[in-house]
Amino acid sequence: MDEIHNSPDRELVDAVLANRPGAFERLIREYQGLCWHIIYRMVRQPEDARDLCQDTFLRIHQCLHQYRYESALKSWIGRVAYTIALRHLQHKRIALVENTDDSDDYALVENISDGFDLEVACADEETAQHLHAAIEALPPLQRTLLTLYYLEETTIPEIARITGLACGTIKSHLFRSRLRLRGALENRTGVAV
Repeated sequence: MDEIHNSPDRELVDAVLANRPGAFERLIREYQGLCWHIIYRMVRQPEDARDLCQDTFLRIHQCLHQYRYESALKSWIGRVAYTIALRHLQHKRIALVENTDDSDDYALVENISDGFDLEVACADEETAQHLHAAIEALPPLQRTLLTLYYLEETTIPEIARITGLACGTIKSHLFRSRLRLRGALENRTGVAV
């Protein structure tokens, strides 16, 4: 319990709640990348993403007193960003995932490694361009989960706290996304990866 009382998260939250000069700006600087990654990957419109990031930090400012230190501040802020982006997609009637009937996928995903290495695929510039195009073609939820897992290096349990999804569901989406990316790269480059 002493770790929580003396954690950098608590110090930052306490400083913001006490209205210390520069504290909220420090919080924004520290977490704006995370919010941008989550929101932009979901909505894909830079103007909307900027507005939604501002809405996220406004909501954080208004609701920070409700943060209970039950998870990392990163997870709590990520959850706020995810919820705001999700509501935006619902308002625009944009599907979060594609409708597929892959109920057997859950049996395949206990080990999400399928031999496809995203880092190796990105090593070649042309392949990296194809990979980024394939990622952009994914549904919003899968783009976001890939971003959190690979770019933000967020653990699956932490992604579960951010999105409210079960760990198995997250693994399933990551598995299907990787298979889809592998297929897209093989189709574009003609080389099996």
